[in-house]
Amino acid sequence: MKNNIRTFLAILPLAAATLLSGCKTCCDRCGAPSPFAKYDSVSEVQKLELKRTSESWDGTALPDYLKGKPELVVMRYIFPVGSKLPWHHHPVINYGILQQGELTIVGLEGQKQVVREGDPIVEMVGPIHCGMNTGDKPIVLDMFYLAQEGMPLAVQHPEVTKEP
Repeated sequence: MKNNIRTFLAILPLAAATLLSGCKTCCDRCGAPSPFAKYDSVSEVQKLELKRTSESWDGTALPDYLKGKPELVVMRYIFPVGSKLPWHHHPVINYGILQQGELTIVGLEGQKQVVREGDPIVEMVGPIHCGMNTGDKPIVLDMFYLAQEGMPLAVQHPEVTKEP
């Protein structure tokens, strides 16, 4: 775990600089093409629906919206190669897009979903699950949460010791 944290802290400044640089390649040093390079020659506004659903990735129906004043939260997560998130659950609806890498999500009951670069993901709400970077580069994951002030975005379950 300490090595994962050290790796995360080591790549964080590079990831932030890359994201803020606005360059047309993922990394000017390596020349890797941006996943958005395919849009460079677009001459008019386009709308691309990436996902429309009322279910999470495992087919479970999403819960009704919360009642009360909403708090919308946008998070960017960066997972080093080989890292694994602890078992957790989300008390609120959340969805996102995997900007880079390969994420494998495993439910406590054995459900499994592999999300690849550019794929949208609608997370489970309630069931315990974990995620792992199963690719060969750091994950960059943008997630959108529909919460209320003071609500946690995720609840950890350290009592679960099962291997995914």
